[in-house]
Amino acid sequence: MSVDAKKTPIVPVVIIASLFFIFGFVTWINGSLIPFMKSVCELTDTQAYLVATASYISFVVMAIPASMILKKIGYKNGMSVGLFLMALGALVFIPAAASRTYLLFLVGIFIQGAGMTILQTASNPYITILGPIESAAKRISIMGICNKIAGMLGSVIFGFLLLDGMKEVKKKLEDVGITPKDKQQILDTMADSVVTPYLVMAGALILLAVLIRYAPLPDIEGAPAAEVAEGETAKTSIFQYPHLLLGVLALFAYVGAEVIAGDTIINYGLSLGIPENEASFFTSFTLGAMVCTYLLGVFLIPKVISQGTALKLSAVLGLVFTAGILMTTGYNSVYCVAALGIANALVWPAIWPLAINGLGNFTKTGAALLIMAISGGAIIPPLYGAMVDSKKQALLAEGVDKVTAAADSAHGQYWILFPCYLIILYYAIAGHKVGLKK
Repeated sequence: MSVDAKKTPIVPVVIIASLFFIFGFVTWINGSLIPFMKSVCELTDTQAYLVATASYISFVVMAIPASMILKKIGYKNGMSVGLFLMALGALVFIPAAASRTYLLFLVGIFIQGAGMTILQTASNPYITILGPIESAAKRISIMGICNKIAGMLGSVIFGFLLLDGMKEVKKKLEDVGITPKDKQQILDTMADSVVTPYLVMAGALILLAVLIRYAPLPDIEGAPAAEVAEGETAKTSIFQYPHLLLGVLALFAYVGAEVIAGDTIINYGLSLGIPENEASFFTSFTLGAMVCTYLLGVFLIPKVISQGTALKLSAVLGLVFTAGILMTTGYNSVYCVAALGIANALVWPAIWPLAINGLGNFTKTGAALLIMAISGGAIIPPLYGAMVDSKKQALLAEGVDKVTAAADSAHGQYWILFPCYLIILYYAIAGHKVGLKK
């Protein structure tokens, strides 16, 4: 079924929006899972941020297989398969909680990430080409609103379910008089708190997978590649599109920066001595900033500003807010981390249409490479965590007290965001034009 390139059908947009809501909810609960896992499984910062690694590394492992699956069964069936796989990952949390095995938790998170890989590989190019390419960032911004509202709900709900009372639990665990048996019982009780939420999540995902299977989604393809001029050779490989490859690098940097902004902010607040009942809402601050900026994107793109201009502004704001994190302390520094949501919101919507522009029959494969770039969330946040651990140990060795060492080490390592936003700025200014005919 073909779709009018000048019109955007409403029903498919609503259906795809529901999918963005689902994987937004699942993705952004990591901000609560990280401090939860750190306590339940008694982990270091580096180990705790492997929660993000397990989720995002699946995009590297599954992206190319996902594109092959989509070529075989189409966008709609692929979305349904992705949802079923996410449900399976949610169910793995039940035996993981029963045994309090960190590796099994990571397996469940990885399986969910694999399902999201198929879902994202299908839904992102689908919504991009479901209408005029010039307004693609607008449509993806609408998807982003659904994604981040779901993320806000997920972070608040799971923050309450998993982090409520954690301060009191930590005091009990640090009590010198606690017996090993009592300690294990407390940790087992904490681990069990994930069972009911993940059972509900699995049920909802299975239901949605069935509904999507029979939903009225048209099969569409990207616009054909530009005709080859006389004397030129037709492109035979996806690697002959440098603007796409640079887009993959820009998305890699972006996802790493976005995950740091959303998944470290709670831990960062806790390291500063901010109470758990306040810190548990911090991820929702970041996501709230993103939602507000998405709304601006819906109204401004492409009528007021172009997708390229939005990307330039986002990169500059990212550099400014990163400087703000490092130059301030306490709540002000936390607010600067949250403000990164403003800088991050329009990066994904702007890069996608710029990167897949002119790919034609290579669109599905190009989408797979772009989805692989989500692995930035698997590599950059744990690197931040490793630097925090290293700095903390160095400060402790110098005789700095434990509380100050934790706060200073978490604060100072946000410099890692600078190169991320510089890469995005380059792509916005010149990278998206490389290899394209002028």
